[in-house]
Amino acid sequence: MSDPLRPTRTRGARTRRFPWWLLLVAFVVVPLVEIYVIVQIGQVIGAWWTILLLVADSLLGSWLVKREGGRAWEALRVALQQGRMPHKELADGMLVLIGGLLMLTPGFVLDVVGLLAILPVTRPLGRRALAGVIARRLTSSGGPGMGFPVAGFGGFPGGAAGGPASQGRARRSPGPDDVVPGEVVD
Repeated sequence: MSDPLRPTRTRGARTRRFPWWLLLVAFVVVPLVEIYVIVQIGQVIGAWWTILLLVADSLLGSWLVKREGGRAWEALRVALQQGRMPHKELADGMLVLIGGLLMLTPGFVLDVVGLLAILPVTRPLGRRALAGVIARRLTSSGGPGMGFPVAGFGGFPGGAAGGPASQGRARRSPGPDDVVPGEVVD
C-alpha cells in the first residue's frame, strides 16, 4: 500500500539533474582565469599597484551596491505603494545583490561582470537574461502557471498577459489557485 502524500516515481518521469559542469567552471575555471588576469596585470603595473587596484575595485563595488541598492529599494517601495507588481524592481534588487557579491570577490574578471550587473545602463540586459532563466525554470517545473508562460517575467513577448503580443492566443479561465485582481464592494 502506498502513502498518498508521498509522490510516486514513474518509470518515464523526468528528473532534474544538476549540471556538474557548472561546478567545474565555478570552482576551477573561473579561479584559474582570475589568477591569470591578476598575474598579467601585476606584470604590467607591478604587484603593489595591482593589490591597490583590487582594494580600490572592492571599495568602488561596495559604494555602488550601497547607492544602487538604495535606489532599487526605493523603487520597490514605490511600486508596492502604488499597488503594482514589482517584478522589475525585484529583478533589479537581485542583480544589484549578485553584482555586489561579484565585486567584493578578489579578481578583475568577476568584477567586470558584477559591474555590468550593478550599473543602471547595463542592468536591463541582465534583467532580461534573469527573466528568461526564471521563466524557463517556472514553465519547465510546472510551477506557477503550470506550463504557461509567466506574465511580467518575459514569458510572454511584450511582457504581460493579454498584452498586444498575446492577442490571438486562447484565453484560459482562472483555476482554483489563481489570483484574480479585483475589488470588494459592500
